[in-house]
Amino acid sequence: MTPVIALVGRPNVGKSTIFNQMTHSRDALVADLPGLTRDRKYGEGHYEGRKFIVIDTGGLTGDEVGLDAEMARHSMQAVDEADIVLFIVDGRAGLTAGDQMIADHLRRTGKKAHLVVNKTDGQDPDIATADFYSLGFESTFQTAAAHNRGIKSMLEVLLPEPENPEDQDRADKYPGIRIGVVGRPNVGKSTLVNRMLGEERVVVYDMPGTTRDSIYIPYERHGHQYTLIDTAGVRRRKNVHEVVEKFSIIKTLQAIDDAHVVILVIDARDGLVDQDMHLMGFVLDAGRSLVIAINKWDGMNPEDREKVKEQVARRLDFVDFADKYYISALHGTGVGTMYESVQACYESAMSKWPTNRLTALLQDAIAQHQPPMVHGRRIKLRFAHQGGSNPPVIVVHGNQVDSLPGAYKRYLENTFRKVLKVVGSPIRFEFKSGENPFANKVDRMTPRQKVKKDTDIKKGRTVRKTRQKSVKR
Repeated sequence: MTPVIALVGRPNVGKSTIFNQMTHSRDALVADLPGLTRDRKYGEGHYEGRKFIVIDTGGLTGDEVGLDAEMARHSMQAVDEADIVLFIVDGRAGLTAGDQMIADHLRRTGKKAHLVVNKTDGQDPDIATADFYSLGFESTFQTAAAHNRGIKSMLEVLLPEPENPEDQDRADKYPGIRIGVVGRPNVGKSTLVNRMLGEERVVVYDMPGTTRDSIYIPYERHGHQYTLIDTAGVRRRKNVHEVVEKFSIIKTLQAIDDAHVVILVIDARDGLVDQDMHLMGFVLDAGRSLVIAINKWDGMNPEDREKVKEQVARRLDFVDFADKYYISALHGTGVGTMYESVQACYESAMSKWPTNRLTALLQDAIAQHQPPMVHGRRIKLRFAHQGGSNPPVIVVHGNQVDSLPGAYKRYLENTFRKVLKVVGSPIRFEFKSGENPFANKVDRMTPRQKVKKDTDIKKGRTVRKTRQKSVKR
C-alpha cells in the first residue's frame, strides 16, 4: 500500500520546502514568513520506483487559539492519517519549548515518528543536531531542504523497497485480478459492486458520501479469482470540507494503486464532467488498465442517450483503447459483459513479449514511417525490449532520442498497441541513447598527416580529409 507521510513542526521550520522537494513540485507556498501554510496540502511523490503521499501541515506552537487552534486540529488529523510522521525542527534556532511540547504529543499518539533537523546548511550538521538528541527519537535525519540536501538519503531509509513483503502479503490476501471501482459520489459505485457480486455486500443509499473507506472483497466467478475494491466518491477539492472525506480520498488513491483494472463509473444523467476527467487522468498516470461504465442508462429517453454518446465520443477520443459500457447497475443491464473487458485488460497489462519480436515490430514501424531529420541527421532507433508490466513498458534504444517528436512517439504507441493487441491498458515508452565512445577523445593528426597537409596547401592542391587517429587527450 502507498505509504502516507505527514510533516509536522513549528511555524517556519521548512515543512513546505521539504514538501516541494519530496513531490518535485512548487505546490506549497514558501516564504520566510511564519504561518503561511494553514490548511493541509496533499501531494504524491516518487523515489526510485517507490510511491508515497505526503501531507504538508500548518505550524504548531502548543498554545493555539482561534484560527491557530483550527490549524493545529488539522495538523493532528494529518498525524492520525499518516503511516510515517516527520517532526521537522529548525537547526539554526536550536531546541525550543515548542519543540518539546510537540515531541511529547507525538509520543502519546503512538505513531512512528522521525526527527528531521532542517536548515543545517552553513554550519556543522552534528553541532546543529546535538541539542535535539534529548527529545529521544530513535532516528534523526539532517537536511538542508532549500538546497535539496539530505532528502534522498532520508527517503531511502523511510520508504520500503518497490517489491516488499507487505505487497506480497497483500497479493496473497487478495488473490486474482483486483478491480477498483472509482467515480464521483452517488454515481452508483456500490450498487455496481453489489451487482457484480450478486449480493448486497456493501451499503447503498441515495445520498452522496455513503461509502467512506475502501472495501476489499475477494470472490470467485467461473473459476477465476477476483477482488472488488469499492471506494469512496471523490469530489472537487474546493467542495471537500469534512476531515473524514479527506481521509477517504487518500484511501481511494491508494486503492487505484492496488488495483490491476479500474472501472470508472460515470453518471449518464449528469454527463461527463471535469471531475470525471481528472479521475481518469489519475488512473492513466498510475498506469492502470481502464474500463469506463456509463451508469443509470435506464429511464433515459433516446434523445438524451444520443447526446451522451456524442459527448463520450467527442471527449474520450484520447482513451479509445478503453472499452465503454452503457449500463444500469440497479437492474444489472450490461454488467455481466464487463468481465470480458476486465479479463482482457489484465492479460494485456501482464503480457510478456520477447525482445526479437519487439525489435522486429520497431523496424517494421520505421520502414512504414521513418523518424524525422534533426540537425541534418536522421534519428535512428535500433532495437526495443520490454522493461516492465502493469503497465507494459517498452524500452527503445537509439541515437538523438531526446529530439524525437511527440507525434512520432504516439505513432509508435498506436502501432505497438494495434499489433500486440493491447486492450484497456496504457503503454509507456522509454527512449535511451547509447553513450558516444569518442565523447572524451579528440581527433589529432599524426606528424606525417600534418606534413602532407601543409605540403598540399603550399602547392595549391585540394586538401582531402584524411582519416585521423583518435587518441586520448
